[in-house]
Amino acid sequence: MTAHAGCVFQAARAQFGPKQGRKPMPPSTVVTTTRLPLTLIRRGKVRDVYDWDGRVLLVATDRISAFDCVMQTGVPDKGKILTALSAFWFNWLKSHSPNHMIAVFNEGTVPEVLAAERATVAGRTMLCTRTDVIPIECVARGYLAGSGWAEYRQSGSVCGIRLPEGLRQCDELPEPIFTPATKAESGHDENISFERMRDLVGGDLARELRNRTLDIYRAAATHAESKGILIADTKFEFGHDADGRLLLIDEVLTPDSSRFWPADEYEPGHDQPSFDKQYLRNYLQALCDSGRWNKTPPAPDLPDEVVNGTRARYIEAFERLTGRGFETP
Repeated sequence: MTAHAGCVFQAARAQFGPKQGRKPMPPSTVVTTTRLPLTLIRRGKVRDVYDWDGRVLLVATDRISAFDCVMQTGVPDKGKILTALSAFWFNWLKSHSPNHMIAVFNEGTVPEVLAAERATVAGRTMLCTRTDVIPIECVARGYLAGSGWAEYRQSGSVCGIRLPEGLRQCDELPEPIFTPATKAESGHDENISFERMRDLVGGDLARELRNRTLDIYRAAATHAESKGILIADTKFEFGHDADGRLLLIDEVLTPDSSRFWPADEYEPGHDQPSFDKQYLRNYLQALCDSGRWNKTPPAPDLPDEVVNGTRARYIEAFERLTGRGFETP
């Protein structure tokens, strides 16, 4: 491990240490794959998607990915946290966008046909309207971080949007921007300009996606800041249902799809402590810098410290944003 990488990881390690006064919660069984007695539509990086009589079941596993590689080690309860937090946001954002959520299967609502799989599906399974997915990642950015920061350093712009000169890493932008990306089933999503997106999906739909994305982001960012969290950026997905309605789908405003920063520790000019996968990324980058991994499969096994630190931050994000404690079903 290089000196710089070691410093980065040690800083993240300190940030993700045990919280004073928080009693560790015993995790439930880790679920990294599912085999339900239903027709499997596909397995994503995190979710297994099944057919349910013309609708879909999204089962959020405890898989976790970084650098476009799924880790061999799962994070206990991660899928339950993602499902519960997405359900919170889907309900909270109904006035800003209709969405695909119909119900969440918890311990007492698992259908009889899945009774034998109750321990697997309870708390991590969402019944949803089937949609024709639009192959665009709709990204909203309020701060200059990640790939946006890298692109800005090279060109002074992000996805074709010219930004003011002299911005620092993690600076708040003058106003939130919409930066779409092509949606990849595997490998890297590619940032594209709005003009390129318009060519792919048509002008009317492109404008609707941009407007809805920024509206949702602004509303959610205001709520999150009142809870002590800055949403640096996030990505949404949309699809059309059988009646042609544009629905918000998949997951929404989770630590997997967003950058969450503690507001009271925000300090631009460098990476921020976070409630998302950044701790995992820092650990993996340290491995890469020391020559022990090259960001290609198979991914390395994760030490308990990294797994537990990631889980603790996901839970804290959920509890802050929802105002309620996380309990395993």
